[in-house]
Amino acid sequence: MGHPGERTFDRTSTAAEVAAGHDLTGREAIVTGGASGIGLETARALAGAGARVVLAGRNPASGEEAAARLRKETGSDLVVFRRLDLGSLASVRAWTEAHVATGRPLDILVANAGVMAPPLTRTEDGFESQFGINHLGHFAFTTGLLPALRAAGGARVVVLSSRAHRRGDVDLDDPNYRRAPYDPWEAYGRSKTANALFAVALDAREYGAGITVNAVMPGAIMTGLQRHISPADLRAMGWAAEDGTPAAPAGWKTPEQGAATSVWAAVAPELDGVGGQYLEDCAVATSWTRGGDPPAGHYLPYARDPDRAERLWTLSEELVSP
Repeated sequence: MGHPGERTFDRTSTAAEVAAGHDLTGREAIVTGGASGIGLETARALAGAGARVVLAGRNPASGEEAAARLRKETGSDLVVFRRLDLGSLASVRAWTEAHVATGRPLDILVANAGVMAPPLTRTEDGFESQFGINHLGHFAFTTGLLPALRAAGGARVVVLSSRAHRRGDVDLDDPNYRRAPYDPWEAYGRSKTANALFAVALDAREYGAGITVNAVMPGAIMTGLQRHISPADLRAMGWAAEDGTPAAPAGWKTPEQGAATSVWAAVAPELDGVGGQYLEDCAVATSWTRGGDPPAGHYLPYARDPDRAERLWTLSEELVSP
């Protein structure tokens, strides 16, 4: 399939197209937020390739329904749902401890779940919700699963970031808005920067264990992620019809296309040993240093700064420690 700079797929590719030809029989995958949106499409593609897929999410009703639908579609009983609340460290610890206790290696972990631009709220543990769920919840979840990931002998971890990282670098002194005035979009951007930095630090730590970690920008997709945005604001941004009904603007991806880069990060042989990167449109993105917002296929340098990644790791360990 070539090296990372050789384009095999692009922004129009779907998750199913990326997964085609891959045999994941006997592989274990976990997708957080796997019951809807691009998480569901990621799970569908991995299950279709033969993987045992665990959907991890907060809502048992929608999660069980999604798992049943995927089992029916794939003709396999290897898709299951398990409840996980990333806003609760107790839930995360119980989940990871139970999984590790099974002794099953974990081949693919897709840290896909997230929340975007809600009013200021805090998690069960007192963290600002976007930093707490998007980053700290996934940090605790992934590090708790490290024994299973190491046991796979070649695991892939995929961390969903966003072009929204341009909205702000992580504030290591006030990550939970205890002092600064809260801005929902700035907070979202900071959490997405944290996701990218987490991939950098985790890959550096676990490279010797054969774990490859990359951050992914899935693209602009209309999913449940927009649920905290008011109809008026959706209309103002061009993300809704006149009646306030969410509607994808021209040029946005479908959920099937949005999941493609996550699946590419999880299965592409050309990414063997290529970690700590920021991926977009099924390709390795490049740093943008010319000023202004980065165009597609680029990221701002602070999102992959190894020193910032190490400082964030230290802070995150302190914040999630029992």
